[in-house]
Amino acid sequence: MQTISKPARVLLMGDPRLRRVAHPVGDVRDPAFIAEAATLGATLDAFRQSHGFGRAVSAPQIGINKRFISINLDNDPRTLINPEIVWRDKRTFTLWDDCMSFPYLLVRVARHASVSVRFLNESGEAQLWEALNRSTSELLQHEIDHLDGVLAVDRALDKESLVSREVFEADPQRFAAQVDYTIGSDW
Repeated sequence: MQTISKPARVLLMGDPRLRRVAHPVGDVRDPAFIAEAATLGATLDAFRQSHGFGRAVSAPQIGINKRFISINLDNDPRTLINPEIVWRDKRTFTLWDDCMSFPYLLVRVARHASVSVRFLNESGEAQLWEALNRSTSELLQHEIDHLDGVLAVDRALDKESLVSREVFEADPQRFAAQVDYTIGSDW
């Protein structure tokens, strides 16, 4: 989407709008939707610049109750509209997950090792990403959870599965030893 937009504020954990189930996007050519998608993309860019991390953000995280995600992997920004997981690998893995809605916290969760996702692209064309790698799979599971009002903290493995970013970054090897996978290890 080529519309230039200002970034929005990312809603923080506790805001009730993060718990709503998002509605499907109807018309991808609707100027209002195009502007919302541009705002979401600008928000992802701004967050990455100010925090040094962030590969995707969902519309509910900026208060837009619609089913779309802005994603940027390998400097390839895209909008995934009405994404849906259509296949899940039975194998799972654990990782420390982070989120723009609680950038000060990491959560140990289990995710499917691979997923396939169907969605519409910015032109409204149906797309299918099949048997994705762990990094992209866990990311899309996280973002699609947001579209369903689910946060990573809801998926915490146990009461020991929450850690502040400051404590985590002071001893990353200790925390890496507690999971099967570290974000970015298969990029």
